[in-house]
Amino acid sequence: MNSINLKHSFHYFLHCTFCSLQLLNYWTYLCCFKMNMDQAKRAMCTYGSAGHLVDSINPLITTTLQASCMLVIAQFFNLVLKHLGQPGPIAQILAGIVLSPTLLSRIDKVREFFIQSTSANWYETYQSIFGILLMFWIGLELDIPYVRRNLRKATVISLGGLSACTIFGIIMSAYIIHLFQVKTGLFSLITLFIVILANSASPVVIRMADEQKIRTADIGRLAICSSLINELSCVLLISTSWCFNAPRNFGFGVLYFFATLVLIVLNYYFALWCNKRNRNQKYLSNTEVLVILVPLISLAFLIEGSGFNSTITCFLIGLLFPRKGKTTRTLLHKLTYAINNFVLPIYFGYIGFQVNVTYLDSYTNIITVLLMFVLSCGGKIIGTLIGCHYSKTPTDEGILLSLLLNLKGHVELLVITAMSKKRAIDWLDQRIYNLVIIEVVLNTIIVGPAASLVLRAKEEHFAHKLTSLELAEPESEFRVLLCVYDPRHISSKLGLFSALSEFQMSPMSAYLMHLVELPKKNHKREELMYYQLHDGEQYIDEDDYGGNDVLEINNSVDALTLETEYLIHQRKVVSSFAKMYDDVCDDIEDLRLSIVFLTFHKHQRLDGKMESGEEGIRTTNQKLLRHAPCSVGIYVVRGQTGFQQPSLRSTQSVAVLFFGGPDDREALACARRMAPHPHINLTLIHFQLRSSDPHNEVTSADDHAEDELDKAFVEEFYESYVSTGKVGYLQKLVNDGTQTMEALRDMGDMYSLLIVGRGGRGESPMTTDLSDWEECPELGTVGDLLSSLELNITSSVLVIQQHRHSRQHLRDD
Repeated sequence: MNSINLKHSFHYFLHCTFCSLQLLNYWTYLCCFKMNMDQAKRAMCTYGSAGHLVDSINPLITTTLQASCMLVIAQFFNLVLKHLGQPGPIAQILAGIVLSPTLLSRIDKVREFFIQSTSANWYETYQSIFGILLMFWIGLELDIPYVRRNLRKATVISLGGLSACTIFGIIMSAYIIHLFQVKTGLFSLITLFIVILANSASPVVIRMADEQKIRTADIGRLAICSSLINELSCVLLISTSWCFNAPRNFGFGVLYFFATLVLIVLNYYFALWCNKRNRNQKYLSNTEVLVILVPLISLAFLIEGSGFNSTITCFLIGLLFPRKGKTTRTLLHKLTYAINNFVLPIYFGYIGFQVNVTYLDSYTNIITVLLMFVLSCGGKIIGTLIGCHYSKTPTDEGILLSLLLNLKGHVELLVITAMSKKRAIDWLDQRIYNLVIIEVVLNTIIVGPAASLVLRAKEEHFAHKLTSLELAEPESEFRVLLCVYDPRHISSKLGLFSALSEFQMSPMSAYLMHLVELPKKNHKREELMYYQLHDGEQYIDEDDYGGNDVLEINNSVDALTLETEYLIHQRKVVSSFAKMYDDVCDDIEDLRLSIVFLTFHKHQRLDGKMESGEEGIRTTNQKLLRHAPCSVGIYVVRGQTGFQQPSLRSTQSVAVLFFGGPDDREALACARRMAPHPHINLTLIHFQLRSSDPHNEVTSADDHAEDELDKAFVEEFYESYVSTGKVGYLQKLVNDGTQTMEALRDMGDMYSLLIVGRGGRGESPMTTDLSDWEECPELGTVGDLLSSLELNITSSVLVIQQHRHSRQHLRDD
């Protein structure tokens, strides 16, 4: 893995350098195409008021090269720090510090190149556009169902930190007023230092949660939600103070509020129109994307130009953007890559680039910086822990939350930049500007690694625990992954999702993963560097794979979303079958899933018989059964005669077969989610041994414990669902496998779906003799028999294996 990471990092280094050189060559070509070099130099350069040569066109080239250098150095730091468990933002901030006046820019030649007066405008433009797209993207991607469920808890935690930091901010303001002898603009100064101490930068928290693989965990989502409430509260404080600063400002505030509402409504109808217009396309065109983004950026620039902060506007427009269809999918597809790979790294690098440690040239300045750091961290820790105690959040989680909410770098920079443009503020000089920048950087580069150390020290506490359905509480979130290889599988998986989505006791998060085999001819090509590619070739782009299958899958998902209002998150994995299971397992861990539903490698032909498909699918299923960090279901689809999506016109009969053991309990736990569905008739068929045979008595202690668990689980299910009339119940008494097979054969076409556990029953006389017909061991004894032609059963079959919680259970059943 280390060599692979090094190789990819080296590729990234060459790619950034190559792109920068290409851009430089392009601009040079444009300038020299019509004139010679001397004329180009005179045309491109003018003299400033101080007599120094000021570059009027080259700042774009300079800024681009600076950003490329920042990305390359950040990647180098990331290689070193990643092995120490430190997140990416720390490496990117350090890259900025290396290029700043603190280090390399102390050299005259480097300073002349990196610090130019004409480049400042480009930096501010980049910063504004990045901030606009960043907050729009955050709103677009926010987990709204989680926010609704935990809004009160996140608000309490956020307000706890805000309250404590507000008190400490007033104390710090009094110290600064005394230190710098400030006489005017006291309210603005107090507001500034309250925001600096109290604010939590949501982009930094989101990036940190991504890096530490906790973004889908409850603690990560709570931190993101709390940081957003914190940040929006600080922006609201700034905007309100600016509104009441003059009657004219208040009028502009009302105007921009209504302009935001108008743009939200226009986006809603335009998104619906784009979804209908692009039914036969994978994504929207670039023109349509620009039609959405240009009004957003224009409105944000107007707001910023009037002295307000556009953070809330951009966030609300993204938050209230319609989530269904190709429009949102296209925006996320185009924005996510750019933001994660370019916007955020340059954003963090620019924070470090503004640091100048020459400010720390006296004990007074050092004490001031340390005092701000202590008050900021202390206020957040004290306030957050009080909020966690009030909301009954564990102390371990409270400590991690207080550290994550201490991360800074977004609103503070926007506020200090906006204030520096207002000439009316006399006290805002370079000393206070440097103080704010150093405080922001110091907080992030100290608190970030501290949060990482806490996560590593408490890894077991924050690890994903809901890896099976049997042990999950009824109110816990149900996180499911549906895997498909082509459109032939999509209708059956969406039908299964529809059947499971009616369970109202717990929230549900569903993911659909399109697994695409990487063509063998490209296995070697994906390892090539850019200079080894032939003319016209490009890097491997996963979006190019899947062909029209992607379009059909997207259309099916969109149709179900419009019908049921359930949101399904889509993902795609392009890999060889030999490595595909590893990619799926990584996503299972990142998404913290409870169960994954796989596709059986056989499919039903028009004559009703099952035909084998790709052998790689079967191999992938077998590997996932062994290595998946959650429960696994293999879905044997008989599309013509089996399970269909339940609806008013199609009521489905489903039976869960219970023989005993952990897998059957998992199957019953999965089936109970179908019980509330109004168009599903669920029946529990309980197979039991006849008590007349003394040889069938349980003698093993382990078997006795499993038998007690089976009995308790079935009794609980019976009391909750069977006795209330929601689920039917049948008892089948058998002596051996032959009688079991006869009972299964009698089912015939009575049910459209049969759910059964893969195994884990030990040496049960009810299933021992059935192994003679075993063809597909990955389905288990009963599942293999149900999917074979021996019984002439027309039902679809869902075989479920519970997640094995120890290495002892990794062996085959």
